[in-house]
Amino acid sequence: MSSYPKLVPAFTARVPIDAPTAVGSSKGGLNLVPILTGGSFVSEPGYAVKVDAEFVHGADLIRPDVDGKRLRLNVNAILKQKGTEDAFFNYVYTGIIEINGEIGKVLTGAADAATTSQGNAFTHVSFETGHPALKELENRLYVAAGRFVVEQGQPVIVEYKISEVTV
Repeated sequence: MSSYPKLVPAFTARVPIDAPTAVGSSKGGLNLVPILTGGSFVSEPGYAVKVDAEFVHGADLIRPDVDGKRLRLNVNAILKQKGTEDAFFNYVYTGIIEINGEIGKVLTGAADAATTSQGNAFTHVSFETGHPALKELENRLYVAAGRFVVEQGQPVIVEYKISEVTV
């Protein structure tokens, strides 16, 4: 008898983003969202793979569905493990955001935008690295649920709770 997969809490990512820029000339098409330096990517207490890193480079290519109800994400970012000179890793995810009123306010920069709840943004995460201490990241499957964190005078943060898929 087979078992359904279960999720093991693994990391919390806090991805600082800048305002989107349209790519090309068509309204409602591809948008580039730069990932700002800083933020954090930290292992959950007790998780087997220990990471305490920050973002050094990255971008999100976002494409809305034709009906405008969802966004398709394609993110590629480079992170650096704190306290090291050479422990870098590539953080890649694809995902879907279901647009609702609170998310729409964040994405349009509305004055009354606020931190959103979870349940409308989900991703599939993968990693690539050449550093031995982080190599195990490549051998596991991860998924995440996200939300937008809005704080006065700060860049918008996309916060993901990332879990390993296991049995």
